[in-house]
Amino acid sequence: MTYCLGIRVKEGLVCLADGRLTSGMQAHSAGKVSMHRIGAHEICIMTSGLRSIRDKALAYFDDICKQDGECHQPLLRNVLHYYTKALRQVADEDWDALQRSNLRFDLHALIGGQLEEDETPSMYLVYPEGNWIEMNERTIYMTIGATPFGKPFLDRTLRYETPLETVIKIAYLSFDSTRVSTVDVGYPIDILSFAYDRNWRHALYEYDDMASLYQWWNEHLRDLIAKLPDKNKFKPLLPKKKTGP
Repeated sequence: MTYCLGIRVKEGLVCLADGRLTSGMQAHSAGKVSMHRIGAHEICIMTSGLRSIRDKALAYFDDICKQDGECHQPLLRNVLHYYTKALRQVADEDWDALQRSNLRFDLHALIGGQLEEDETPSMYLVYPEGNWIEMNERTIYMTIGATPFGKPFLDRTLRYETPLETVIKIAYLSFDSTRVSTVDVGYPIDILSFAYDRNWRHALYEYDDMASLYQWWNEHLRDLIAKLPDKNKFKPLLPKKKTGP
């Protein structure tokens, strides 16, 4: 399983991808985010699905870009054509073999960045079939992989106007909500940001790096629950307090 999150807000982009890779009873560490140069700029691709499909599709994507002069495209959505071409080539080659092994062609991707003629940073969700949707001011985040666990937190806290620094914290806490709910998602995590200066910034975090934040968040959540002003709404559900010995 995987947890990848892409967020597009007014100040830029935030990308997060967990690094746990499971195979049967074994767990490994493997990056699920990669950077690809398109002319003078870089784009970020995060993926969920079979690792073998992922590696093959990205290798084909890089090959196609090199054949076309390093993909000198002015808009990010033009580059999606090269990625979906690589994706469909892998599907043509491997679909039948996967079916015979009871495996699904399940490669989803989040692709983000800003090329020469893109007015703002943009991000797209690309489905295994090769079709895609674009994030906008009303759809400011998308997740792939283990999607249900972090969604309530994102829906409650994230807005298009949210400052980038706060967005990074929200992204981490959505991962943390997912991590504690499923054994297939875990550290290390890659977090990337992209702002008005058109530069990607990347950090890799292990569990020990974030342990203090996890502990702080847990403690304050419990405190907040205890302080919830229920105004005796739940009193009928509680036993009466003892008045004597």
